[in-house]
Amino acid sequence: MFQRMIDDFKVSTGNVVHLTSLAVAAALALFITTAFLCAAAFMFVLEKYGPIEACLAGGAVFLVVALLAAGSYMVQKHQIKVRAEQEAKAATHSVLMDPAMVAIGIQLVRAIGVKRLVPILAIGGVALGVLAARGHESPTEEPAE
Repeated sequence: MFQRMIDDFKVSTGNVVHLTSLAVAAALALFITTAFLCAAAFMFVLEKYGPIEACLAGGAVFLVVALLAAGSYMVQKHQIKVRAEQEAKAATHSVLMDPAMVAIGIQLVRAIGVKRLVPILAIGGVALGVLAARGHESPTEEPAE
């Protein structure tokens, strides 16, 4: 049994190492290809327009690439934030709609009694209100990532 687990681990580790080495080789080849294409474009613009225009054209291309990458990062970050808020909202709604939680609440009211439960619910309501108000405040600075 343990030998089979060890053999499976060896095979899966070998596959991961093999796939990782292939991915590194592909990334290296893509980097070298991009470098040669950039050099060819630079030489073309250099011959046709001159050195200053060639440098400006190369800088403009990489500026556009950087702006696209930054824009996609910001969009993805916003989507993750929205998805997290939706999941948190769905989780709170599902807890309140769960029949098992309602049954536990009814049993709790019966066990403690309504007269003793009113102050506990009041304190819980105040705490929930404070947490809800604190959750909707917009911070002046975004946390660094």
